[in-house]
Amino acid sequence: MKILLFGKGGQVGWELQRSLSPLGELVALDHDSSNYCGDFSNLSGLVETVKDVKPDVIVNAAAHTAVDKAESEPDLVRTLNALAPGVLAQEAAHHGAWLVHYSTDYVFDGSGTRAWTESDTPAPLNVYGQTKLEGEQLIQAACRQHLIFRTSWVYAARGGNFAKTMLRLAQERERLTVIDDQFGAPTGAELLADVSAHAIAQVLRRAQDAGLYHLVAAGETSWHAYASYVIAQAKLLRPDLKITADEIQPVASNAFVTAARRPLNSRLNTSKLQNTFGLKLPRWQEGVSRMLAETL
Repeated sequence: MKILLFGKGGQVGWELQRSLSPLGELVALDHDSSNYCGDFSNLSGLVETVKDVKPDVIVNAAAHTAVDKAESEPDLVRTLNALAPGVLAQEAAHHGAWLVHYSTDYVFDGSGTRAWTESDTPAPLNVYGQTKLEGEQLIQAACRQHLIFRTSWVYAARGGNFAKTMLRLAQERERLTVIDDQFGAPTGAELLADVSAHAIAQVLRRAQDAGLYHLVAAGETSWHAYASYVIAQAKLLRPDLKITADEIQPVASNAFVTAARRPLNSRLNTSKLQNTFGLKLPRWQEGVSRMLAETL
């Protein structure tokens, strides 16, 4: 089996290189790869890449994820998040390949407190969410053999993330101010990659399991509680770490002015995924604790 991976340099793409390798021959690309085109702004180049590689599975971990910046460059974001995945879906269908794609909780408006299911009606609040939703729709229309995983609050040991930012600020400031009215589940790139590999192996045997799934770690938290957990764990793991912040003040989202509106409720119901693929997803604290132990 041959797997074509786009976005190998991102947090999820980096972990996918590890999890997908045992499944077959892996061709991993980034936007600046020289052997094949991995640049999502070059749609014709993507067509040629799929034609040349002839993959059995295409995995797309590439996207424009700068949510605030997206508001000022909607055409570029649409190309990267919607049109390019749509082209990959067309090519996957043409060559009889599977397409695996990652989407986001931002397709929802964040209303209410119930965890969103796959059948709930999307209503994105910003350009990023709108383009990710369009990407989903183009894939569903063009390629029957697809897996779309909606996720949220993604982090990894490699690269920057919310936890690392909080720890840095906690060493620089006496007081932190963190949003407490947005709720979701911090989800590790490692978990996304491992579940993806498991799901790919299953759908190659059971094509009827294709479709859209919510994939996040178990449980829920707010950004404020997340920050509090990170700092408490850091103190346990590294008693010598000089934490100067003695207060983490909770504030509402409107305390910060941002170009893009964020959903308050990013809870995602993962029952469909767990039942279909026979999985029990770990609580978000487990992944965060492992990441901290690895990075501190």
